[in-house]
Amino acid sequence: MNHPQEVLLAEPRGFCAGVDRAIEIVERALAKFGAPIYVRHEIVHNTYVVNDLKAKGAVFIEELSEVPPGATLIFSAHGVSKAVQEEARARGFHIFDATCPLVTKVHVEVAKLAQEGYEFIMIGHKGHPEVEGTLGQLDGGIHLVEDVADVARVQPAQQEKLAVVTQTTLSVDDAAEITAAVRARFPKVREPKQQDICYATQNRQDAVKLLSPQVDLVIVVGSPTSSNSNRLRELAQRMGTTSYMVDSADELRAEWFDGIARVGLTAGASAPEILVREVIDRIKALGAVSVRKLSGIEETLKFPLPKGLKLDGTAETDALTQSE
Repeated sequence: MNHPQEVLLAEPRGFCAGVDRAIEIVERALAKFGAPIYVRHEIVHNTYVVNDLKAKGAVFIEELSEVPPGATLIFSAHGVSKAVQEEARARGFHIFDATCPLVTKVHVEVAKLAQEGYEFIMIGHKGHPEVEGTLGQLDGGIHLVEDVADVARVQPAQQEKLAVVTQTTLSVDDAAEITAAVRARFPKVREPKQQDICYATQNRQDAVKLLSPQVDLVIVVGSPTSSNSNRLRELAQRMGTTSYMVDSADELRAEWFDGIARVGLTAGASAPEILVREVIDRIKALGAVSVRKLSGIEETLKFPLPKGLKLDGTAETDALTQSE
């Protein structure tokens, strides 16, 4: 029985700027206002992060009726519908919005074009909180498509003013294929100047494309609810490399590594580096002797925090430090 010899680390992997910012918002709110701090939906889709914040006093809820009057409420990184925003305001909560700025950019575009009379085709996964939030920016006129087959069935009221938007964490290749189908059926469709799929999703998928052909097995660290992590696993599999997604090192199974010389390792945008380190330790325990980091794009993007989270002695617009 052969044991793994080498671990190749994808670069970049793990936390993106939007996730860094969202977690920082919850931690600062806890430090400034004390527990409990209420968060609508998991702040980011990662079990470890959510449990860590729960231990510090964050309370995760789905319905605003679960939040006591006057409490501090944080919207998750995925964004929320207009109805949720309005209900939260009406209930008098102290609100901080941790919506990723790249998701907010899609919301702003939808609102602007809707005023010009546009209808929308949204490419995304039904039921995902980001999709619910974007669909909920308008009372109607956004049609969700999940695949090419949906594009053939969609029935907008008119075709003169039609725009396409996407969830930020899709497979880049799938989104391109579905967008092409939208364009073929609706030649006048307006596309975003810059794709809606975020830089971090794109970079992590590009890194997996580089990693997969060099290894016998790909492990993706990410939680089952994490859209971008699921896409990384699918991408490695599609490229012909066996791939598994794990929430933590405990989920690794020794038999996966039988006859495997090189293991590729990456992490979704909501998975902390500590989990990657624990997975590396576990693979080393199975026999791997070296760990090598592939070269890749270095991400330096930082998003400013919302006003009102200044802690004593820190600058109000503290840019977030990029976590390695």
